[in-house]
Amino acid sequence: MILTIVLFALILALLIPLYEAWRNEDIWQTMLALTSIATKTSLIILVVSVLRNDLMVAATGVIILSLGNAGLMLLAHILKRMNYSNE
Repeated sequence: MILTIVLFALILALLIPLYEAWRNEDIWQTMLALTSIATKTSLIILVVSVLRNDLMVAATGVIILSLGNAGLMLLAHILKRMNYSNE
């Protein structure tokens, strides 16, 4: 029961960065909102793996949590550097 409430709370918290990414025109803020979405999604995967008692799903959530944001943040840093060089 508690885990399902946590799952619904995480899904509601997932909507906040979705709204921010939709509302904001700045690419840097949009990419930061998308990394927040990736983190929250991996936490949802971990909660579901606890509910199902499935270690393979938990391993996937941990991999997404630890490595998923690295590529997106590197891309955001490159875009930020390119924007500074164009000005």
